[in-house]
Amino acid sequence: MVGFGGTADWAALWPATGVIWQFGHLAPVAVTLTGDYLAVSGVDPQAASFTLSLAPLAFAAFTAVFAARSGVRASRAEAWVTGVVTGTIVVAALSTGIALTTAADAAAVALWQAVLFPTIVYAVPAVAAAVATEWAEAGAGAVARLRDRVERHPLGWGHVPALIARGSAAAVAGLVAAGALALTVAVAAGAGEIIALFQAGHVDALGATVITLAQFAYLPTLVIWGVAYIAGPGFALGEGAAVSGAGTQVGVVPGIPILGAVPETSSPWLLLLALAPVAAGVLAGWITRSRVLAHEVDAAGRRPEHEPMGARLAIVGGIAVLSAAAAALLAVVASGSAGPGSLATVGPEPGPVGLAVGLEVGLGAAILLLSPRGRATGDPEPGPETGAASWIDAARADAARADDASPRDAAPVPVPAADPVPAPVPVPAGPSGDDDTVPLDDDLDLLRGPGTSAGEPDNSAGGRG
Repeated sequence: MVGFGGTADWAALWPATGVIWQFGHLAPVAVTLTGDYLAVSGVDPQAASFTLSLAPLAFAAFTAVFAARSGVRASRAEAWVTGVVTGTIVVAALSTGIALTTAADAAAVALWQAVLFPTIVYAVPAVAAAVATEWAEAGAGAVARLRDRVERHPLGWGHVPALIARGSAAAVAGLVAAGALALTVAVAAGAGEIIALFQAGHVDALGATVITLAQFAYLPTLVIWGVAYIAGPGFALGEGAAVSGAGTQVGVVPGIPILGAVPETSSPWLLLLALAPVAAGVLAGWITRSRVLAHEVDAAGRRPEHEPMGARLAIVGGIAVLSAAAAALLAVVASGSAGPGSLATVGPEPGPVGLAVGLEVGLGAAILLLSPRGRATGDPEPGPETGAASWIDAARADAARADDASPRDAAPVPVPAADPVPAPVPVPAGPSGDDDTVPLDDDLDLLRGPGTSAGEPDNSAGGRG
């Protein structure tokens, strides 16, 4: 048990911290209540022992995110195997040390689970991120050689694995975003009930702070519940209590404030929330469609006469399967036991959630990937990143065709002539023997107008006869 203030047993702080850390990394905790506590609290002796396995996923999410970042950095440093293995060994050693020093009778974690589960939470994202980075960026190595060998397949088949991974990641991200939005709307709608449950707890400021932090630790868990709700199957709040868009049957709910956001009724209109996973599939199909069209060319850069549907069907199926597997895995980690009795089953069912998400995401991806191009054969469809460039190229081609169609021997445009300027009168050469003088008549000729001949006398100048 955990206490605060001057009466708290501070020697139990480290064991309690270690158990909470293990619990947040998916390790189940076996709780055993003492007889004194049962007598004081009035708890049924049959509930003296139970297992907590509904983990606060904020701890695991924090570890997974930074493990993925570590895997990416190790790949870019060209030592992804060394980096991932070293990090995994360090986490395993840390988990072992925590497990050996935090043993407690009231809340016990099996040693192998306390070591294995945190290590898996770190290793899986680190390996996945490192391999994905190697596939996308590496120029040498085993993963790069495998990628080059796979991408040699013609007509887009070589890029199918990468496109499946890209589309599945987009679909899962869209699902998580939709689940977070659904949770936000539910909290806003049930704000009054949440506040009432806080007030009914009669806790002081310190207790309210602890409860709030604990609810924040369960925030990723609640987001996954939101994903299950919008997908259709919903989630359970104990045996016989189900919450979904099709119908809500809620019995006695624990007085945890955040559970005040659980809707008490349902409406047929809530079934339209299933369009959110379909939209996530549409997003995945839109992201992969332009790349599929770009890869469906032969060696000469021409598109086939008939669109090859095999690769597209494989991509749609791969996105649906991976999205379903990811949703089922999220449902597994977001469900478990929250206490004794009816609280032994809380959270979404992995099978129905995975099946619903796979069908809905697959439908959305098929809408984009299996629809016809709608363009002439041989005309590439511009993707999001090349649309502007393709538009400019088309405009230039239209201008060139217009220029070719214009006549080459068109008549010149007449330009109005300027006012005529009198041409200079040629100066006759002077006597050959007098090269240093210019005759006066020559100067006078320059002063005559164009209408005066050189032989006419000029009385004003006294010209020569």
